[in-house]
Amino acid sequence: MQLYKRLPLLFVGSLLVGGLLWTCSDDFLEVSPKGALAPSVLATEAGIEGVLLGAYAQLGGRGNYFGGSSNWANGSIQGGEANKGTDDGDFSDINELVRYQLQPTSRIPADRWNGLFEGVSRSNQVLELLSLSEDPLLTDADRTRIEGEARFLRAHYYFQLQISFGQAPFLTPGLTLDEIVQVVSGDVWSEIEADFMYAYNNLPETLPEDGRANKWAAGAYLGKTYMHQSKYEPAKTVLRDVVDNGQTTNGQKYGLLDSYANAFNGDFDNSLESVFAIQAAANSGTTNVANPDFVLNFIQGNKPGGCCGFFQPSYDLVNSFRTEDGLPLLDNSYNSASNKIADDLGIASSDPFTPDTGPIDPRLDHSVGRRGIPYLDWQIHPGKSFIRDQGYAGPYSPKKFVFRQSQESTIADGTSWTAGYTAINYNLIRFSDVLLLLAEAEIETGDLEAGRELINQVRARAKDDENFVMMDDGSPAANYSIELYEPFSDLDMARKAVRLERKLELSGEGHRFFDLRRWGIAEPELNRIIDNEKQYLPLAYAGAEFVTPQDLLYPIPQGQIDLQGPEILPQNPGY
Repeated sequence: MQLYKRLPLLFVGSLLVGGLLWTCSDDFLEVSPKGALAPSVLATEAGIEGVLLGAYAQLGGRGNYFGGSSNWANGSIQGGEANKGTDDGDFSDINELVRYQLQPTSRIPADRWNGLFEGVSRSNQVLELLSLSEDPLLTDADRTRIEGEARFLRAHYYFQLQISFGQAPFLTPGLTLDEIVQVVSGDVWSEIEADFMYAYNNLPETLPEDGRANKWAAGAYLGKTYMHQSKYEPAKTVLRDVVDNGQTTNGQKYGLLDSYANAFNGDFDNSLESVFAIQAAANSGTTNVANPDFVLNFIQGNKPGGCCGFFQPSYDLVNSFRTEDGLPLLDNSYNSASNKIADDLGIASSDPFTPDTGPIDPRLDHSVGRRGIPYLDWQIHPGKSFIRDQGYAGPYSPKKFVFRQSQESTIADGTSWTAGYTAINYNLIRFSDVLLLLAEAEIETGDLEAGRELINQVRARAKDDENFVMMDDGSPAANYSIELYEPFSDLDMARKAVRLERKLELSGEGHRFFDLRRWGIAEPELNRIIDNEKQYLPLAYAGAEFVTPQDLLYPIPQGQIDLQGPEILPQNPGY
C-alpha cells in the first residue's frame, strides 16, 4: 500500500515527513531511505504529535517566501495598503504584485502554491498516520483532538489556496499516485467548511499549550469561511458563539487588550485578543522558530532591524485615518488636497518639517511610522533618512510587528544576518477581526444597530487617550480625534462604516485585498488607489492597472499545469 505519494505539485521538502513513502513492491526492492523515519516508527503517539507540529510549522511558509499566512504581500500590498518599498531593483518580483502584472510564470504564485500545498501534505500525513496507528497510548480523546487539529490546519491551507487561486485539487490521505494525478482542481469551499466544522464540533474549548487550534479558533475561521461566500446567517450564528463564549487556550475569555499597540507587541503574545496565532521564538539557537514573514520589513540601514525597507504604507492608507468630528470620511474624500495628511516627501531629514495638525484617528501612529512622531521607543521618526528610496517608495515606514528598543535582546533574534527574525507572533485571527466580521454579518442580515454596537466596541478602545502615542513631554504626538458612531441612517452608510473600520483596525495585517474582492468592489477601489499613488510615486506604479476578471485571482503556476495538464488543472481567466 502507499501512505501518501506526493507529486511535484506538492513540493514536499520536510525532513520530518520525508520518510512517509513506501509501496507494495517485492520485499527485495524495498530499501528504507537513510535519515528518514519509517511509518511504523511515526504511527505512535509521539510520532504523530511530531508530524502535527510539522503541519503547524508550515504556517509561516518555510522555504516559500510568499507561502506564509501573514499575507503582507498577498493581502496588504495587493490590497493597496502598502507598496513594495525599498527601491525599484530590490526583489523586483514584488513589483508585479504592486502593478497587477502577475504572469503564470511569476515567482509569487508559484511560491504561494508550493508553500500552501506543503501544509496540505503535512496535515494529510497526520490524518493518515492516525488511521494506521495502533498505539495504546492514543486515547479516543487524543485521536479526536489530533484529527480536529489536522483538519483545522488542512482547512486553513485550503482557505488560503481558495482565496488566492479560486480553485485547488482537494487531496485526501491515502491516495495512490494514479488517483492523485486525476484529482481535478475546483472550488473547495464545501471541503473547507466540512473540515472547520469538524474542528469546531470536536476540538476542546481550551488546550494546555499556546498556539494549538481550539474550538473557538475553528469557529472563528468557519465564520470567516461563510463570510467569504456571503453566507451571512450561518456566519452570524457561529461568530456570535465565539464572541459570547470563546476562550483562549488558558481559559481566559476573548476580548480586546486595553492598548491597541499591544496587539502587535511581542510581550503580549497569546493574549485575550489572540484567537489563533502563528507562534514565534527568538534566541533559541536557530531562526527556524522565529517569525520569518516580516524579516524584510524593517528600517533599511538603521535600527530596528537594519534591513530592508520593504512594505512601506501607501498614501491612501495613511490618508484614510483622517477624521472629521471624530469619524472617518466614508465618502473617500480623504485623499483630497484639503484632507490629505501632510508628509515630507522630498524633504531632507535635516530640513524643517511640520507634521500634520489636523484631526487623525489615533490608530494611524500605532500602525505607520511618519516623520515627527515617535517610532515606538527608538526615536522620533526622522523622515527621509529612515527610507531607502523615498522617491520610489514614499515617506512612510511600517510599524506593526516591529520590536521595541527595550526588547532588542529578547524579542529580536541576534544570531542571524538581521535582527528582523523576531519572537513576535502573527495573529492570523484577532478578536477585533471577529467583532467586525460579526458586525458585518449583522448589518447584512438587517440589524444595523447590532452592527453599530460591535463597530463602536472596536472604536472605543482606540478612543482611550491613555493609549495615544505621546511625546516626551507627555502631550499627544498629533491631533487625535475619534468618536463613536451614532445610529446609521441606512444600509449603505452601515456598510461603508464597517468596511472602512476593517481597513483602519486591521491595516497591514493581510486582509484588505480579500475583503475588497468578496465585497465585489476590488476593481474600482484599487484603480482609485493606483490613480492616487501615481501622483507621488510614478515609478513604483508605472503601468499599474487592476483588470477583472484576471486580477481577482492569481494565475495557476504554469509549471504545475505543465505537470498535471490543463484538463486536471485549468488556468484562471485572463491568463
